[in-house]
Amino acid sequence: MTGLVGNLIAAALVTQEEFFLAGIAFVIGSVMDTLDGRYSRMSGKGTPFGAFLDSSLDRVEEGIVLAAVGAYFAKVGDDLAVAAVVLAVLFSLMVSYTRARAEALGVECKVGLATRAVRVAIIAAGLLLAKGANVVDLDLLEPAVYVLAALTIFTTFQRMAHVRRELNAAATA
Repeated sequence: MTGLVGNLIAAALVTQEEFFLAGIAFVIGSVMDTLDGRYSRMSGKGTPFGAFLDSSLDRVEEGIVLAAVGAYFAKVGDDLAVAAVVLAVLFSLMVSYTRARAEALGVECKVGLATRAVRVAIIAAGLLLAKGANVVDLDLLEPAVYVLAALTIFTTFQRMAHVRRELNAAATA
């Protein structure tokens, strides 16, 4: 739940164009997300519902922050970046969905470039190095969204191809 709070704060800060602080909140929230699942498993306190909830909230958190980024681009009239955000959200969800669906079919599916950690790194870099973040004289939020959209689309199709190969191999074995 700490991760959810961190990402809600990050989204609120994006709406205020406080990109650097949003990046910090996003990173903290994302790190907490990573740690809570590991802690639950290592301590023996994990439950199937807890794992389900953790995974579900991960998708919600990423979507909330990206929705705020999309709203920012809409506010400044950058329609292409808004479209890229929509694609990034859709295909980030598809990256996770293809893995879950593959695993339901008995196929391990951790392949692909845009893993959760990579997506988090791209979003964090975009926020921390956005115009107005005043860290360096760069504006990487828009390029980060384009990279995220492209990588999530690519990864979705990587995973689909992987599952097809694995299922075909299992059928012929």
